[in-house]
Amino acid sequence: MPTPADCRVSETHEWFRVNGKTVTMGITQHAADELTDITYVEMKPAGTAVHAGGSVGEVESVKTTSEIYAAVAGKIVEINAEAAKDPSLVNSDPYGKGWLVKLEVADASAIMALPDGAAYDKKHGH
Repeated sequence: MPTPADCRVSETHEWFRVNGKTVTMGITQHAADELTDITYVEMKPAGTAVHAGGSVGEVESVKTTSEIYAAVAGKIVEINAEAAKDPSLVNSDPYGKGWLVKLEVADASAIMALPDGAAYDKKHGH
């Protein structure tokens, strides 16, 4: 599954979709494929302040546990309760139903400086 054109992607394989002051984020298909079957999703609660490079939570798979990092400072305003209930959504639809958190940000410019989906896919052979 190609990374959507409206996503920006970090070096640690999180994607970010900017809509005004709200940034939706999750992990890329590449990351989900590397993790294999995701069995558990735990995000920090809404209201949590996050600094750039800070963890917003973690996903666990049969292989490993991975921290999920924000590329920009903000406040968690929503977590995906459906993905917490059904972690397989992160494998099957990482850019849609498998999103992880929404952040409220003051400045999304750091995200806009990240590679877009096409550049990420080219680098990771998708």
